[in-house]
Amino acid sequence: MEYEQYIKMGLEGEAPLKLILCGNVEASEEGNTGVVAVVYASTDKIQTEKVLRELIKNNPDNYYMVYSVPYDTDLTVTEHYPSIEISKADLE
Repeated sequence: MEYEQYIKMGLEGEAPLKLILCGNVEASEEGNTGVVAVVYASTDKIQTEKVLRELIKNNPDNYYMVYSVPYDTDLTVTEHYPSIEISKADLE
């Protein structure tokens, strides 16, 4: 699946809360560190897409993804919960 398809799936999901996650690799004296953070949360799908597009434009070295998530739910028991994979090769 292409990146834009994943974005569309996240924005169009039935769950009301839209989360934007950011994944990046930060260099430090001790070595690289992978960081994944929730950077935006909203129930407004249109505003979420605007923010996502602006983040992608302004920070092209970061990886952004949007997810639709339900309220009051243990996300670890859902089929797929908000996450971004950072591999060991990304940290080298």
